[in-house]
Order: sequence, then structure tokens, then C-alpha cells
Amino acid sequence: MIAESFTATGQLLGTVVAVQANFYRVQLDQEDGEMRGMREMGEQNLPHPPHPPHPLLLLCTRRTRLKKIGQQVMVGDRVVVEEPDWAGGRGAIAEVLPRQSELDRPAIANVNQILLVFAVADPPLEPYQLSRFLIKAESTGLDVLLCLNKSDLISPQEQQQISDRLLGWGYRPLFISVKNSINIDQAATHLSNKITVIAGASGVGKSSLINGLIPNANLRVAEVSGKLARGRHTTRHVELFELPSGGMLADTPGFNQPDMDCNPEELIDYFPEARKRLAVASCRFNDCLHRDEPECAVRGKWERYEHYLEFLDAAIARQTQLHQQADPESTLKLKSKGKGQSQYEPKLESKKYRRVSRKTQLQDLQQLYQESEE
Repeated sequence: MIAESFTATGQLLGTVVAVQANFYRVQLDQEDGEMRGMREMGEQNLPHPPHPPHPLLLLCTRRTRLKKIGQQVMVGDRVVVEEPDWAGGRGAIAEVLPRQSELDRPAIANVNQILLVFAVADPPLEPYQLSRFLIKAESTGLDVLLCLNKSDLISPQEQQQISDRLLGWGYRPLFISVKNSINIDQAATHLSNKITVIAGASGVGKSSLINGLIPNANLRVAEVSGKLARGRHTTRHVELFELPSGGMLADTPGFNQPDMDCNPEELIDYFPEARKRLAVASCRFNDCLHRDEPECAVRGKWERYEHYLEFLDAAIARQTQLHQQADPESTLKLKSKGKGQSQYEPKLESKKYRRVSRKTQLQDLQQLYQESEE
């Protein structure tokens, strides 16, 4: 529920909807009748028409006090605004209220759920890529809503097959078509009165969906590349848009592959079908990675188990790399093999394997020459 617009001291409350350099666009909450009357009285002598009805946007700076204490202001933050300049549409953020949740990539606060959008055709649905995005969404600890766009391009039989497959993964997808306005109202119902982050691979129709849900958003839409079957990057920064039915939707910078930055021990918790197995049985070892340990309750014939093993290898490699960076005396180094692949190799432990620099060789020759002259 949205808080009151004004505090007892006359300060305004609002939500940061965009961050641009050192400026913050803040959407104010609804004003009560008394404060609205005070503002309109102050506008009577202004040479321009009064401000349009709320929501009202102010371009704000951050108080120096917040800078000194290192208080970051993020999209989605609930903030207190002081000294509003109604004529210029300016203000100053004086306080950031406690956050209910926080994401680092994208940097956004107070999110309630993740709306993951994929296409069932053009580009075709890739189970591995979808699984990678689902793991990233699950790692946030937020609710995940899966929407499959361009459902008008497949038959009802194909749609049922995809639905059954994803039910086995632990997800009940919502099939939509932005182009034909199929189930868009149903998607809007799931977003009502919540802050939602929309994510997914490029070219699946994220910007088109936002334009369908919020007609005045006017986001740029790019065509899908014919060679790669991927869309071109269109979103440049995180921004919150108010939904007509209530709530806010955050568009995020497009990316092709989210980072696998979770701990190896936690990875299994991001697979709903694996969680279901662990709910009825336990592994023999508490630190089981569900790979080749004996009496493992997870290892077995479930569709995404091979995905899990690949993601586990990536998570272990990342953890090893972080340990190597933290330990400069490590005997291993990460070496690129090209085409996005890498492997760890032993470091040269002795200087005798290293080529002597030309500068050192020249200094040695000069020293020998001086000794021979003596």
C-alpha cells in the first residue's frame, strides 16, 4: 500500500523512477486535498498553467549529507523530497527510506517479482538459455512469472507440449501475444500493485510488451537479427513505468546471457524440480554437490540435470577464479582458449623459465665490460 504523500513536516514522499548521472527522477505519491490546495494557491501567480494531475515528476539532486555518508540512491527507492520547486519541477532528496529488497544487476530496490519474457518462435525457444535466465531469476529470492510471447506463431498442440515440459520444471507459463493482444490483460493482473522487473533475452518482445501494457511508455523496438535469430539491444538504462492498473514495471538493459554468479552449494536451490526431490528425501552428505557423491537424493533422470551440471561447473570455475584473485601466491592462473572458453593452468614457479629482458641483458654486458677494464 502506498504511503501518505506528505510527512507531518511537509516533506514529500515519492519513488525514484530513473537515475541519470547525478540527477534522479522522482514520482511523487498522491497528495491529500489540503496539500494540493496549498500547492495550487502558490501557482496562481505563475505565468504558466498549473501542473497536470498527479503523478507528478520532479527532477531531484541528492543532499550533500547523503553523499558524505555514502548513501546510494537507486531506481525503486522510496525517498523523502525537500524544497520542491513546482515551477521548475525540481527538488532535493533528503532521505532514503529502508529497502524491502535490493538487486545489484540491474540496480533497483523494493522489487516484488521478476517477469521473465521469452518467445516461443522468432527467435525459437532455447531450453538451455531459458534455464539460465530462470536460474538467475530464482537466485534473487523473488517470485518468478514466466511469460511466453509470440504464441500466435505456434499451434495449440505445440503450445501444450511446451506447457507440459515447463510444468515438469516447476513453472506454469502464461502464453501471450503482444501483436495479437492475447492474454495481455491477464499479464497485467499479475503485475497490479507490485514493482516488477521485466527481463529476458533480446528480441523476445520485452519493449513491445511494455508498450502494450503502458501505451505512453513509447520504448524503442528493434527487429530480430536474421543471422543470429537475436534481437538488437534497445534498452539503455533501468527505468520504472507506472502501470494503469497500479504498480510499476521496470525495464532493464538487455543482455544475451546473465552471469552465473551464485555459489556452487546454493545452485541446486534454484531448480524447483530439485527442491521438490529434496523435500521428500535427503542426501547422505550435507555438502553434497549432487554430482558423483554416493546416496544423493537429487542425482537422477530429470530433464534439467545436465543443465545443472553445466551451471555447476561454471559456478565452481567462477569461485576458483575469485579465490585466485584474492590469493596472489596461488599456483594456478586462468588462461583464455578463445571462443569464450578458458581453463586453469599452473603458473611458472621459477624465474628460470622466464626470458631475461633486454634491459637486464644490456646491464649485465655493461657490468662485464667494466670488470674486464679493471
